[in-house]
Amino acid sequence: MGPTHSTTLDTPEVKQHFEKKKFLLLGLTFFCVIAAYTLVQALKDSIFSHIVGKYYINYARFASMCMLMPAIVFYSKMVDKMRRYYLLCFYASFYAISALVLTYFLADPVIGISNTQQDPFRVFGWIFYFFSEGFSPFVVSVFWAFVNSVSSPKNAKNRYGNITASSKIGGMMSAGLCWMLFSWKTAEGACVFSDVASHQIALLFAAFFLSLIPFAILYLMRVVPGRFLHGYEAAYQAEKIKKKIGKSETGVFAGLKMLIKYPYVLGIFGMVFFYELLNVVISYLRIGVAQANAQSLSDVSASLFQMMFLTHFVGFLISFFGTRTLLKKLGERACLLLIPATIGLVLTIFMFNTTSSVVIVFTYVMLKAINYAFSWPVREGLYIPTVKEIKFKSKSWIDAFGSKFAKSSGASFNLFAEWLGPALFVPAHAIFFVAAIGVWFVTAWLLGTRFSRAVKNNEVIGLDEPLPEVSKKNQTKSA
Repeated sequence: MGPTHSTTLDTPEVKQHFEKKKFLLLGLTFFCVIAAYTLVQALKDSIFSHIVGKYYINYARFASMCMLMPAIVFYSKMVDKMRRYYLLCFYASFYAISALVLTYFLADPVIGISNTQQDPFRVFGWIFYFFSEGFSPFVVSVFWAFVNSVSSPKNAKNRYGNITASSKIGGMMSAGLCWMLFSWKTAEGACVFSDVASHQIALLFAAFFLSLIPFAILYLMRVVPGRFLHGYEAAYQAEKIKKKIGKSETGVFAGLKMLIKYPYVLGIFGMVFFYELLNVVISYLRIGVAQANAQSLSDVSASLFQMMFLTHFVGFLISFFGTRTLLKKLGERACLLLIPATIGLVLTIFMFNTTSSVVIVFTYVMLKAINYAFSWPVREGLYIPTVKEIKFKSKSWIDAFGSKFAKSSGASFNLFAEWLGPALFVPAHAIFFVAAIGVWFVTAWLLGTRFSRAVKNNEVIGLDEPLPEVSKKNQTKSA
């Protein structure tokens, strides 16, 4: 857990020094995480649509939910066996290697993107989609689980906005570079790089950023003393006692059990569910916009990267100027209520002109930007006053299975809306949006109230029974 120097010389200046160093390194790590995530997510939709077909994206969302379940079980077992920072290093390395392997097969003339024949039985397209869908729960979410385990509620208010802002710079950089890469044309109007070469370069960029993550995390653990990595002290002490009395290993399904057992954890699931539900509906429409004026796969990817660049740019403005200020001034509960309120406003604008490509892109960019720059750091702060099983195991179920369940539900609505036809598009979507935002708002209010009470009373959410006291010496020992 890092150096464990004597605590007798821990002045406020020393504590502030190591806090700054810790969050600077976490910001740099998240820069790399989101730089890679942006590339993988944009390539996911363009490559799958090119190989399998846009129509089958809705079915892919269903399939990914089932395919990730064994991976969640494996991850839950790893949580009991591996230190929290090793988990992040492991998954970042795994995805970096996987990206290199997929880069090689992109050039295959039969299974790769050189073959322009769309077919739902082309397995490589499905594999690439599942790889991309696993990135969020097993890289992005593991990063946040680690951050939440070494942060206090005060850190969340003061630092999470800055961490998020650094990630937006990473997202802008990677999306901007690939936007230029796919848009770079000769004087005759042809792309400088072939479809295969440009997509391979983009995926190599993702592998590069992923490979930097373990180095950043291991360096953080080396230079920041362990006593500055406790986070929420009540939860840290509870975990230490559980380990001492042999109750630290809780099984692979502990996270799922806690998701069902604790309304607080179910509320966090709701915050993820309602966003993904609405995002899938708008995201499906934005793929059609990207394909409408495209003449090649590179044109589609360029359009998607342009949207991602705009998303991260708007997200940077929100996170740098708004997230930290709003958390400090309004608190967690009010910020939780702002999330469905602002997204509801954006969807209202969309409903006034549902056929305009500009409005569809605007809606997609704003939904993503609000989620990445504001909703995500606010939501992640909710995990701080919880036990390790919730921070890591329940979180994996929420961000993997729960997120995919939400996407599958959104995909079901997309199929239903297509079945209804253009005449009922507006009323069907209006009813769907109003119902989702209404329930989301109630969930946010209840969740914020419970979080505020837990922090005020120094509670640890997820403890089934009081744990025995340990000596004062053990309580102050470093992690």
